[in-house]
Amino acid sequence: MDLKFTKMHGLGNDFVVIDATRQAFNLDSEQIRVIADRRRGVGCDQLLVVEPSNQANVDFRYRIYNADGGEVEQCGNGARCFALFVRDKGLTNKQEISVQTNSGTLQLYIEEGDQVRVNMGIPELEPGQIPFDANSRAVQYAINIQGETVEFGAISIGNPHAVLDVPAVGHAHIDSLGPAIENHPRFPNRVNVGFMQVVNRNRIKLRVWERGTGETQACGSGACAAVVVGCIQGTLDDTVTVELPGGELVVSWSGEQQPVFMAGPASFVYEGTITV
Repeated sequence: MDLKFTKMHGLGNDFVVIDATRQAFNLDSEQIRVIADRRRGVGCDQLLVVEPSNQANVDFRYRIYNADGGEVEQCGNGARCFALFVRDKGLTNKQEISVQTNSGTLQLYIEEGDQVRVNMGIPELEPGQIPFDANSRAVQYAINIQGETVEFGAISIGNPHAVLDVPAVGHAHIDSLGPAIENHPRFPNRVNVGFMQVVNRNRIKLRVWERGTGETQACGSGACAAVVVGCIQGTLDDTVTVELPGGELVVSWSGEQQPVFMAGPASFVYEGTITV
């Protein structure tokens, strides 16, 4: 089967985007892994699928698959790419676009200079809804990793995140701690792991180990999770510039029971056809 695709990225977090409004999409996890393979396929952190919505007053369905072939709930950088894709491919002429995901509905706003602002929804702080195995909600949690205690904030931005405060992201043990926390049994659906260095109350540096993918150049939901955790812990103000390896995002959150907003760029790379 020949499948048309578009390669895009949001701050280096790269995607293969499939328009399933104009062609059939019925790939299994192995075929998705082949497409995501950087040596034998196209190569990407996530594969994004544009589908017609089956809900009233929602423009599209937005599906996300990690490089390991597993379908996940949320991807903020992908959402920005999704917005520019559907506009530039003539699927909509709206500047405000609603999309249905596996974790709820997102609102995407295309702004001046092709910047995209995303309403990422209200963060979930209750452990059982993240999901994370804990007796009660806390500002900070602790787990045992290889005989050492690791402390972090836990939150869901439509997908689960653990956020660790580190003195310097350049010296964080991401390759060892990332997968160990991702697969810890207290996270039944696994977890994305953010390593946050607070520069000041309005700026952080962040690196993210994404479940099913590994470290990426940027993670939009991870940026939102880090800012919310920092606000809850009292180290950050309500609008924060998040410096990721691939570039910067601006995240704002006005407090509990309020949605978190993320703004940043998205870029087209190339188009092609792959046989799967």
